[in-house]
This record gives sequence, C-alpha cells and structure tokens, in this order.
Amino acid sequence: MSDSNRVAGGTKRYLGAVALALCVTAAAQELEPRAYSPSPVGTNFLVVGFGRTTGSVLFDPTIPITDVHAHLKNPAIGLGHTFGLWGRQALVTALVPYVWGDIEGQVEEQEGRVTRSGLADSRLKLSVNLHGCPAQTPEEFAKVPHRDILFGTSLTVQTPDSQYDPTKLVNLGTNRWAIKPEVGISYPWKKVDVDLYGGAWFFTENSAFYPGTSSRKENPITTIQAHASYTFRRQLWFAVDGTWYVGGAASLNGAPTMGQQNNSRLGATLSLPLSKRQSLKLAYSAGATARTGSNFDTLSVTWQILWFGLRP
Repeated sequence: MSDSNRVAGGTKRYLGAVALALCVTAAAQELEPRAYSPSPVGTNFLVVGFGRTTGSVLFDPTIPITDVHAHLKNPAIGLGHTFGLWGRQALVTALVPYVWGDIEGQVEEQEGRVTRSGLADSRLKLSVNLHGCPAQTPEEFAKVPHRDILFGTSLTVQTPDSQYDPTKLVNLGTNRWAIKPEVGISYPWKKVDVDLYGGAWFFTENSAFYPGTSSRKENPITTIQAHASYTFRRQLWFAVDGTWYVGGAASLNGAPTMGQQNNSRLGATLSLPLSKRQSLKLAYSAGATARTGSNFDTLSVTWQILWFGLRP
C-alpha cells in the first residue's frame, strides 16, 4: 500500500472515532432548564425541534489528527406524559432524533471528509418530583401557586436502536446502552428559579467497534448543570445555563484508557408563548473550556404543544 493510501485510510479511521466522540459527549453537554418544573397529572406534551450543531473535536496529543470539525443538523420529535406515582408527580418522555451532516479532518497534511444521515440513539426518561409537587389534577393544580422548593430525581436511558454498521468507518449511533441517574433541586425566589442537577452517564461495552472485531469500553461521565431563569409571565421566561462534565476515558481491546474529559459549556434559553397551550423555545450553547472531547456550538428551536386527556 502506498504512503498516500495509508494516510487516507488513517484519516477515515480517525474520523470514525470522531463520529463516536460526537455521539458520546453530546449527551453530557446537554442543558435543560426547568427539567423538574411542576405540571398537573394527565398533561401530554408533543415536542418538535430542530438544531444546528457545529463543533470541533480535541484529542490526546499522541493522536496525529488536527482540524477536525463536524457540521450537523438534527430534527427530533418527542412525547411526554405526566402521571401520579405514589402520590407524587411523575413525567415520562421519549425522544427520537435524526441527524445528518459532514465531518472533516486532517491527518499528516491529508484531508478527509465523510457525510452521514440517519437515526441517532433514542432517549427514554422517567422523572419524579419527590418534594414540593404532589400529584394533582388540573383543577387542583390551578388553585396552588407552586413556588415551593422542588427536589426530584430521574433516570434516562439511551437505547442502541440507531443505524449502526460495524463495517462502516463512521456511524451516528454508539451500539451500546447508556444510563443516567440524576437528582435535581429547584429553588424559587420571587420571579427567579435557580436549578441545580447532578448525575452520571454509565455505558455498556460496544463489542462491535470498527472494524467489527474490536471492543470499546468507556468510563462514566459525571455531569453537573446549573440554571437561573427569570419569569416575565406565564410561558415567557429567560434562562442562563451552564454545565460541567468530567470522565469518559475510553479503552480499546483492553488497552490503557485515554481521553479523560474535563470540560464545561455555557448557554441561554428563551421561552416564548404562542398560545395558551403552545410555546416556542430558542436555545444557544457553546463550549467554555474543552480539554478532550467534543466542543459544540449549538443553536436550536423547539415547538411544544400540551393538552389534557387522550386527545389534543
């Protein structure tokens, strides 16, 4: 094989690792203000969103790859439903994302570029407010101001149901399960809400890593989110967001782990009312510090409609 062919092949191989890194740390970089906000039982949510993500990927200095960038577009659709669980308000949500875009990089002065589109890993989440929000009907809920301190917990499961082919160099899925337990607290003060969440992502092994015979393991990623939001009126609020995450060192075929992350990002979210039961959410976030891993700039818009009962 010629030197140029070896370099080109190396570029594609590393870009495959880039695609995986994007999928791995996107979840750790999420920013979700008011995740444990109160709602009456029997509330249904339909969410349709679209985001544009541009980011770079930073690697350990021993890996000879530079100038790696991804340009991704990701529409998504989700459903949510609140219900009573042991007398407390609970919320279950499901999200199905789709991703398409380009990833490009440079290895030893040789440039490479790949394009992919398809379903990304789906998300299922169950959250329960343990303090400050009992299960209430819409009629009961309307009679109470709900400005107590909220304490909740949640469990998120990311499923390996996306398009994945171990013989392909680039995949949008991760071919493994990911589970995130989390606790959160929300402190209201006049028109301000301060939220703080702490959790960790745990990953199963990907036993079909490229070229299909490799095994990849990843250490847990610990995440902390902080949000401060101001409510102007119902459904009209603005939030300043921040997150810090650490961990995620990975091992291939039992080799020593590499790629420990210790990164942070900042963002802002604006919620705009469209009608009594519809709202539009605009969000932007960018990396503040990035040692190893993905460092995204993300702009997203989300439309939400809610209704009570079986039909909208």
